[in-house]
Amino acid sequence: MADMNNQDRENRTALDGNDEDQDFGLDDDSGAVIAAVGRQIKLWRESAGLRAAELGTAIGYSENLVFKVEGGRRIPKPEFLDRTDDAVGAGGKIAAMKKDVEEARYPKKVRDLTKLEAEAVELGAYAGVVIHGLLQTEEYARALYRERRPAYTEDNIERLVAARMARQVVFDRRPAPLLTFVQEESTLRRRTGGRMVLRRQLEHLLELSQLRHVEIQVMPMEAEEHAGLGGSHRILKLKDGKTVGHNEVQLISGLITNPREVQILEMRYNLIRAQALTPRLSREFIEKLLGET
Repeated sequence: MADMNNQDRENRTALDGNDEDQDFGLDDDSGAVIAAVGRQIKLWRESAGLRAAELGTAIGYSENLVFKVEGGRRIPKPEFLDRTDDAVGAGGKIAAMKKDVEEARYPKKVRDLTKLEAEAVELGAYAGVVIHGLLQTEEYARALYRERRPAYTEDNIERLVAARMARQVVFDRRPAPLLTFVQEESTLRRRTGGRMVLRRQLEHLLELSQLRHVEIQVMPMEAEEHAGLGGSHRILKLKDGKTVGHNEVQLISGLITNPREVQILEMRYNLIRAQALTPRLSREFIEKLLGET
């Protein structure tokens, strides 16, 4: 029993899905990496006898940004590291940290989820509150993060948006995985970010639905039978033959590996797909909504 409880705790904290209720900021392992890089930059700058303003002028960035990078409050871009390396005469030691910084650019839970998606040969997801993260436009994702309470800083919002967009590389994988999504009708009507943001989001869904390995379905609000009332979730079938689930509720989002629980989630997802509009009717439905928006 104790082993099962420990496994459950690990599963609940292993990964994040839509990230809608997870505060990533820089409080995971990536924060320590960025802080260490910032300290090294400051040490090299001081060793070179440069003030922050002088370094900023030399590399084409503001003094304020230099201070933020050195304080671990802003993630430096590759060109920032390259120019700083030259300016302080680090001989490639600062530029060599680009790989570490790139890996730390995204929250650990997002990196873990991206690795899992990279192993999937089939991914199915039901989204009942917002457009699924893999389907979101950049503007829609940014609008969601700006609605978060407690509020994120602009720096954290940009970091989270970039992380979400990076995960969408799954659409370009070859061989292509089968990607299926069921969106609740209400998520397609809510004007998150305003009318134009929603219009572009609907257009994006129509574009993705044309991909041969992507199927998007709509669960209409008038449907009397609905197996997904327990909340958003996904099923991932991996290259090694294993199937795992992923469940999402307020403040808790985690991987499900228990075979019996995965089987239940898979059964529910299959029912949801059967109860939703077909992919063709869903495209027509989204086109109709786009015309009304």
